[in-house]
Amino acid sequence: MTKIFTASTIDEAKALAEADFSVSQDQIQFVVLEEPKKSLFGKLKGEAKIEATVEDSKPQLAANYVKKVFAQMGYEISIDIKESVKSAVLDISGDDIEEIIGKRGEILDSLQYLASLVCNRIDREYFRISIDSNGFREKRKAQLERLAKKIGNNVKRSGRTTTLEPMNPYERRIIHSVITDIEGVTSHSKGEDPHRRVVISSTDKKKYDNRGRKNNKRSNNSKKGYDIVSSFEKEYKKPKPEDEMCSSGLYTKIDL
Repeated sequence: MTKIFTASTIDEAKALAEADFSVSQDQIQFVVLEEPKKSLFGKLKGEAKIEATVEDSKPQLAANYVKKVFAQMGYEISIDIKESVKSAVLDISGDDIEEIIGKRGEILDSLQYLASLVCNRIDREYFRISIDSNGFREKRKAQLERLAKKIGNNVKRSGRTTTLEPMNPYERRIIHSVITDIEGVTSHSKGEDPHRRVVISSTDKKKYDNRGRKNNKRSNNSKKGYDIVSSFEKEYKKPKPEDEMCSSGLYTKIDL
């Protein structure tokens, strides 16, 4: 990858190249195209122009950027790069790194997004970068699959719609995938990122109405003028705020 940089001095132009490539200057090959000239009174005239070339691959550029970010935070890390044709996984390891990953991997998601921007500035051919650390992604996937099964089965039994916490597109796909295998429930996404959530609801039209409430008929033991419905049943029948999530009907399409 080769780019042209201009600045007031050669050193400033090299610094621009270093920041743009996210690598140190010793990893860049420089060719000076133009130098500022001194005027009669010793002042510099014109600009410095250099040609900067870096031979690193896209995964290496992404890895260099991630190392630089961690170094700024005071962490020394190592990165194992597993590269395929149009993608690569950067597996980060280091002391106490769990402290900054985030409870749900928020830091990894942010670094993954920024590293992708850095390496894909080279050309228009998109290269996918994934960032993991000590198997965090697989652990999080298993956690979400267990959550989806538990919530899906609860919704199937109760008929009550459940709205999950905001998730990124990757995590929502995991939830949707599990829900499609549970008979009697369906899921869709609602809201705008980064607050987009998965909504899980029942598809049993006979047992439940379109607000997720159980269709109970008055018992034959009930007599006119007497209310023998328990306080629990009365409370159960009251509309809940989350019931509004499915007031427009049932969903069969998975909307990511």
